Amino acid sequence: MKRILLLISIASLALTCVDFLPAQAAATSITLSVKQTPSTGEPIVSLYGQIKPAKGLVKISIQVELDGKWQNTSLTAKTASSGTWRIESIATALDSTVKYRARMRNGSATIYSTPSTITVQQSPEISSADPATLIELSGPGGRIHGVDISRWQHPNGAAIDFTKMYSAGVRFVMIKASDTRDLSDAQALTYVIADHNAAQAAGIYTGFYHYATLPDSTDAAVIVKDAQAQAQKVIWRLASLGGYTNRDLSYALDLENNCVRPSSNGGCSKSASRNAVTLWATTWLAAVAEKTGRLPILYSYPRFLESSMIRSAELLKYPLWLAHYAINPADPLAQPGQKNGGCFVHSWTTANCSSLWMMWQYSSCGIAKKYGVPGSRLDLNVFRGTPNMFLDLVKGTWTPEIADQMPTQEASAIVINSMVATTTLKPVIFNVSVTRPTGNPVVTGTVKYVADKESQLPLTPVQTAVRASSGNWVLTVRGIPAGSWPGKVNFIDISGTHAPTSIPVVITVTQGATPTPTATPTSKPSVTPAPAVDTCKNQIIN
Repeated sequence: MKRILLLISIASLALTCVDFLPAQAAATSITLSVKQTPSTGEPIVSLYGQIKPAKGLVKISIQVELDGKWQNTSLTAKTASSGTWRIESIATALDSTVKYRARMRNGSATIYSTPSTITVQQSPEISSADPATLIELSGPGGRIHGVDISRWQHPNGAAIDFTKMYSAGVRFVMIKASDTRDLSDAQALTYVIADHNAAQAAGIYTGFYHYATLPDSTDAAVIVKDAQAQAQKVIWRLASLGGYTNRDLSYALDLENNCVRPSSNGGCSKSASRNAVTLWATTWLAAVAEKTGRLPILYSYPRFLESSMIRSAELLKYPLWLAHYAINPADPLAQPGQKNGGCFVHSWTTANCSSLWMMWQYSSCGIAKKYGVPGSRLDLNVFRGTPNMFLDLVKGTWTPEIADQMPTQEASAIVINSMVATTTLKPVIFNVSVTRPTGNPVVTGTVKYVADKESQLPLTPVQTAVRASSGNWVLTVRGIPAGSWPGKVNFIDISGTHAPTSIPVVITVTQGATPTPTATPTSKPSVTPAPAVDTCKNQIIN
């Protein structure tokens, strides 16, 4: 969208401001940020923001203050389903300070953002209009430098200074945008919306990644359905951000954990097989590629690729984002993905034991504040190829259609596949499935047992719902006394994607034998705390 941004008084602008009505608009708000975006030609200004509560297809218009009066401009945008909007325009006047504000209609009220002021500077003269001239080789080893971020780079909700990040030489940032786990997914959504627009406005290319948790199943059909469901979550998330633009790198799959059944001590009691991990990954990657028209990226580390996946020509066609620390990209002969005396053998291994990586995460111990990031640590990356190779990755936009948007309160159906209830000494265990109208598993949500009030259950049971695969949970309920207790198993989705549903159940347990009490020690032996581990030891601190 390249409309002319008017920074001087123009007679054709009409004054049509409507007074702000606080009582009518108290529940709705709109934000505005204005930044000059680095460019090779005429100065580019980005205006962006978000409306809350989020709503898609809302018209946003921009007003400028000229001669002490707010006047309309021709700049407009429609919000994405996440409530975000963005306008990019060419500036025709320089070195003048101008104030803008965004406006929207909310019923009969007109809502304005807080005004934002900018002074547009003349862009530095660049001999070529090729965008590649803005992709500086400022990383170690003369490579393109990048970072990746998540909620951990926002301690106490602090914002990232992407303008400082750009000035420090960073040209791409991979942002955590989604997660298999609902709580972590909601936390990612909190920051990806603001970070995406702010980074691009500062001149930084953006990408996204999805942290994957695999299903607890050996059934190939279940594994495929789970991968397709998680791919659907990613497509919905990408659609809520407006799809792919020409400043977006592809979505990445963060696949670094094959544990499908964590143990109570924090370890892992069951891991997915190599065949299962590979089937899941190829299904997810293919589903996202088919929908968006771009090859997604796979993120992992060498030992996982070797020990947890099988070699596959299908995997090889996807770009690899490789994590390998303690070797320095400034060394021209440094090769990530090599052992100290042998090869890591996986889909991207070459004949000389190196790896066909596209991006290399070389440190998790970057000096965060150097790059405008609150906190102390930051993941650092380099891109393998030339600026033109980098720009090839952002070719091919994808604009979502209405059908690609995440549904709201979509109907769901719940089934109890099995229930095991014996005595008061053992928990009650349900296996529960919830499906969409298509018959596919729901993408988000969880399940919970609730006793009928009339049954007057004397105790509040302790329960946990463990996701076995998308739309399938093992619900464990402890503390049910002897008797028959009517109630319901409820499906709840805090994201509001799928509508709640429930199914009646009757739990019947008998009284178990009284357990023999065990002696309680009068004192605990002293334990020497383990020494702190320096996780940045031997890493590149840059």
